[in-house]
Amino acid sequence: MKALYAALLLALAVPPAVAADIENHSPHPFDIRDLVMMDRVGDPQLSPDGRYAAYSVRSTDYAANKGVNAIYVQDLGKGGQPVKLVDKGSSARWSADGHSLYYVAAADGVAQLWRLDLGEGKGGLNLDAHAAPAQVSHAPLDLGGYKLSPDGKSVLLSYEVYTDCADLACSKERIDGRERDKASGTVYDKLFVRHWDTWANGRRNQLYIARFDTDGKLPAEPTLLSRGIDGDIPSKPFGDESEFSYSPDSQMVYFDARIAGNSEPWSTNFDVYKVPADGSAAPQNLTEDNKAWDAYPVASPDGKTLYYLAMKEPAFEADRFGIMALDLATGQKHEVDPNWDRSAGNLAVSADGKTLFVTADDNGQHPLFAVNPLDGKVSKLVAEGSVSAFSLSAGKRVLLARDDLKRPSDLYTLNADGRDLKQVTHFNAERLKNAKMGDFEFFSFKGWNNEPVQGYVVKPVGYKRGQKYPVAFIIHGGPQGAMSNDWSYRWNPQTYAGQGFAVVTVNFHGSTGYGQAFTDSISGDWGGKPLEDLKAGWQAALGKYNFLDSSRACALGASYGGYMIYWIAGEWNQPWKCLVDHDGVFDARSMYYNTEELWFEEKENGGTQFEHPENYEKFNPLNHVNDWRVPMLVVHSGNDFRIPITQGLGAFTALQRKGIPSELLTFPDENHWVLKPHNSVQWHETVNAWLKKWTAPDAPQAPSN
Repeated sequence: MKALYAALLLALAVPPAVAADIENHSPHPFDIRDLVMMDRVGDPQLSPDGRYAAYSVRSTDYAANKGVNAIYVQDLGKGGQPVKLVDKGSSARWSADGHSLYYVAAADGVAQLWRLDLGEGKGGLNLDAHAAPAQVSHAPLDLGGYKLSPDGKSVLLSYEVYTDCADLACSKERIDGRERDKASGTVYDKLFVRHWDTWANGRRNQLYIARFDTDGKLPAEPTLLSRGIDGDIPSKPFGDESEFSYSPDSQMVYFDARIAGNSEPWSTNFDVYKVPADGSAAPQNLTEDNKAWDAYPVASPDGKTLYYLAMKEPAFEADRFGIMALDLATGQKHEVDPNWDRSAGNLAVSADGKTLFVTADDNGQHPLFAVNPLDGKVSKLVAEGSVSAFSLSAGKRVLLARDDLKRPSDLYTLNADGRDLKQVTHFNAERLKNAKMGDFEFFSFKGWNNEPVQGYVVKPVGYKRGQKYPVAFIIHGGPQGAMSNDWSYRWNPQTYAGQGFAVVTVNFHGSTGYGQAFTDSISGDWGGKPLEDLKAGWQAALGKYNFLDSSRACALGASYGGYMIYWIAGEWNQPWKCLVDHDGVFDARSMYYNTEELWFEEKENGGTQFEHPENYEKFNPLNHVNDWRVPMLVVHSGNDFRIPITQGLGAFTALQRKGIPSELLTFPDENHWVLKPHNSVQWHETVNAWLKKWTAPDAPQAPSN
């Protein structure tokens, strides 16, 4: 009990920084205070004429412990400065004529659609003298997402409703009644009892349409389009308006959905549907023949072809997304890019229909690509860094959000042929100038089966040739993910470099961006090929970079990376002075019965646990606890339903019972990620203190087994 109390007291004794000292304006190594206060620029939206950029900026209200979204507009034609038009709002979208801006903001505590008329003066839009915002919708429920029609006469709307209700008011009445009910119990008769961080409430996201009246307002009750669809549009928990769209003439609507039933937790069978925009007919399934994932429909400008993304393997969320073309007249389908071994995302079509734009992981980068829809030829438009979002105009201009390992997201413009990349926002310029970061370099080596594997090294801030530095060896999650040339607000290597650590990462077999076979290779082999790659990558880094101190190194990982921390605790513990596990899988057997998205577990382990128990035991960390010896910090949060907190509690029990120096940090109000500013600061300060304790020259020695 003494060790448990000591760990608890230490976790509580690392307080978040107070608001008064959160900002440091003098030159200093980059740290967590810089990270949480960065302005997060995103959601770029180019006006129809390509002259104006609308976008969101999330700033941090540290005292209130939350982020605040504002909407800015910038005149790109005159190189204008950002103008904040909305203090609190999100999802800004241009009207069809480019004279108004729609967005979502609260009215009496309910998210509604608003419009800001900018008019047009002699020299362009009146950004400084616009009209007052007008509330467009007056629904009783929060607006979940929307999309304006090409003709400007209607809008698609998503609301979370009880599907047996005839109108939105009925859903609101039942929600209010549930809140007033003094009985708190809920009866469930199928899975997805909880998902990600939310308990099922009996409601579904459904798709509606409403037409603007002569005053630009919407009727109180929109028309339901997703009639008879037992599924969420957009999908939960992270779906958005990219999952529904209009035809160019605004007469047809396309959307994707996964029919729920009882199989939803072990199915990835999304399909693409079409429905008349007037709601006169029920939705029609266009991709019923494919039992894998079909989604993100976008019509060609001539309305003859529907492009969408599709996987081929059912019940596998990390399969390759190919670009599909559906002839709407004949129903014939074909894959546009069958010879491109990358998984496409963020699909958009140029105004002339001659180019498809997508992003994809690619050898440690996340570039923007142009794809010829006729022959599938792929061209890389932005090669370095990560393009997280982009927008097209009617002309040949692209507006994109880009970041990398040393820079958070800013907006850039680009010609559609890939020329003339220009940065147009500089929101964190002062913070970047004062917060010193470490340089980075990618390296390659021969991993499992002598196949090439990539990783990168980040030098510590203040690096001096000839000196050696302690190492943070970071293992990415997914496992079908990658440590790429991008900026992260959770596992950012620069936060460790700023603390004097060198950082080493390895994109082991199973990582994305190196071909689908490379990604597929981890399934059924969680503790095999990836561990070989990590071992080989560690040795390759030590051989190439003589500033890495192999005697003062700690390994850290989250999600699958957390699983790997538990696995190497028993299988490869020799190099490490300490370990940090965040939300990792400790017991593969119980994980199957406690998680929510069963398709993931069944794909990775070759079936259900009750049919193939041996697969779940093959690489189960729990079975190797007797070989654990390295001090470990365990972090696990109460609202993590993907990998429930019992996994972390089980690991901490094992550590404490074996007498291994260990601590448990838990957040009752966080999910699989740590998102709140104060919690993020506490997470980083706790982790950094753990790393420094065990890598210090006079660090205590862990007890031997």
